[in-house]
Amino acid sequence: YYSNPTFPVTNSWTTSPVTTVEVVSVTPCPSLLDSTMVNLGDVFPNFTAESTKGTIHLHEYLGDKWGILFSHPADYTPVCTTELGRVAKLTPEFTKRNCKLMAVSCDNVEDHHGWIKDIQAYNNLDGNFPFPIIADEKRELAVQLGMVDPDEKTASGLPLTARAVFVIGPDKKLKLSILYPATTGRNFDEILRVVDSLQLTAHKKVATPADWKQGSSCMVVPNISKEQAKQMFPQHKVHQVPSGKEYIRTTPQP
Repeated sequence: YYSNPTFPVTNSWTTSPVTTVEVVSVTPCPSLLDSTMVNLGDVFPNFTAESTKGTIHLHEYLGDKWGILFSHPADYTPVCTTELGRVAKLTPEFTKRNCKLMAVSCDNVEDHHGWIKDIQAYNNLDGNFPFPIIADEKRELAVQLGMVDPDEKTASGLPLTARAVFVIGPDKKLKLSILYPATTGRNFDEILRVVDSLQLTAHKKVATPADWKQGSSCMVVPNISKEQAKQMFPQHKVHQVPSGKEYIRTTPQP
């Protein structure tokens, strides 16, 4: 990038100007090469963006709550319409879990407002739409957060945003991320389930097994000694396995 607008170009045999070249500063577009998924445990980028509920400064918007950011390839698309409708219906459940919701799609705020009417009509929703849809026309967030799906493109050849889910803790750190291709819709009951697990295991020395649901038995984590397990989880059970190793220990949900 150069600040001087023009300069003379000469050949090697004369000092007389031959021609004048104009140098123009260019602002690069976001590149797929700059796309990097946020790692678990990282502080989530404190982006600022426009949305259907005004300007959002992420960390300020979240306050001391958990945050769930989920992305969509584009407005006025069928799978996204079902997903946003489902999340709208589940909003009371997320609110019970102290979660704030945000969607992001690669269109402008005006398009988002128009699309919301379709979402509400198709999913039989009334009243105000319960969470903001963030505009990402230039795909800056999609690239910054590693959400681009290179195999799915618009008619003009621009890559679409993949279906990402980010769960952000009250400490603003990334607790969970899931990335689906644009062609596969998400199961938001599963997102509720993992939020329950994350919130439980953030404060209790347990882990949740496959298909765990709220109220089911949990696993005592391996770094808890036998003596500690007896004190912390007096009802825990050690399961015998062929190896003879006593590493599978279950306990009622604390």
